[in-house]
Amino acid sequence: MSTYDIIIVGGGITGVATAYELAKKKAGRILLLEKEFVSAGSTGSCAAGIRAQFGTEFNIGLMKRSLDKFEHLARELDYPEDKIELWQGGYLVLAYSEKEWENLKSRVEVQHRLGIMTEILTVEEIIARFPQLNLNGVYGGTFHQRDGHADPLHTTFAYARAARRLGVEIREWTRVEGLVQERGKIRGVKVNGELIEGEKVLVACGAWSSHLMKTVGVEIPLWGEKHEILITEPLERAFAPMVISFSIGYYIQQRPHGSFIMGIGPENPAHWHDPRDFDFSPTWRFLERMSQAATSVLPMLKSVNIVRQWAGLYEMTPDAHHILGPIDEVPGLYIAAGGSGHGFMFGPVVGELMAEWILGETLSYDITRLNYQRFQKGELVREPAVVG
Repeated sequence: MSTYDIIIVGGGITGVATAYELAKKKAGRILLLEKEFVSAGSTGSCAAGIRAQFGTEFNIGLMKRSLDKFEHLARELDYPEDKIELWQGGYLVLAYSEKEWENLKSRVEVQHRLGIMTEILTVEEIIARFPQLNLNGVYGGTFHQRDGHADPLHTTFAYARAARRLGVEIREWTRVEGLVQERGKIRGVKVNGELIEGEKVLVACGAWSSHLMKTVGVEIPLWGEKHEILITEPLERAFAPMVISFSIGYYIQQRPHGSFIMGIGPENPAHWHDPRDFDFSPTWRFLERMSQAATSVLPMLKSVNIVRQWAGLYEMTPDAHHILGPIDEVPGLYIAAGGSGHGFMFGPVVGELMAEWILGETLSYDITRLNYQRFQKGELVREPAVVG
């Protein structure tokens, strides 16, 4: 029987970033378990946008820290910058009603106060800067140049490689069957019918997290929600920012190599609580809706060929925020899941803060309000700036 100081379940951005940060702090023997391969879940399926244009002071401040980390990540993790592929072409957020326009402008005031220098653009200013866009029905927009995109696979691989260099043991193709508690405390995890002991266990396996928590009798309001994405053939480089609409629910961006990546929120979101129900099959309906939205806002895409279409899971919570921190009913057990479509962009800072929390250090940014008990207390953390 193996024994570790900390066991992490889940090899997405949150799990590997936390493992790395713990190893930096010399937290002892650390084991990370992933049922497939590093980044195989929601992280590897995501569009990997990075933005600080949120609507609450809490998220803006948290994302500012994460953005700062992304900008220095290749150097810190000793990984090629051209593979992490941080591209800061900016995010252009469009408003399709007067009310939405007023809300965007009011959020910019908060962003400026926290050092995020978002621009407010009139329709005329958007046309002058981005003439490729069709702005029918648009009232205005906001733009932040430091927002952008990174490669989700290589970013996660970079964290995993750096964690291994610091002594973290990462086992891929290793499915955790359940958590194990003894005398009211966490004892470890069960793999292939055998116990792996760990003084502390972090569950960071996305939409699978609530199912795993049930093995020790803990109910977490977290579920999987299917979202689809497509990517096109490369076109001549013509459009730098990620253009998004919170009200319509689309996002579209041209990557540095020329392909356009895009998605649109589901019409009728399914709430899957059991992994046996998870559905990753692509649909014609998404393709139809996405094509209509994309060619409407960017007419230049009308003749482009689609290369690939795929689906992944948003790990949703009732207020579209992470669930982070210790599980009081089972001392030694922690959770970091529920990114609700924003897990990748928050990954570096969540990993840093979870390492502090697990080791009992003073949190350098107070994320205690994201504890799971907020749902029982009715203290939800609402975020208005969410795409689909």
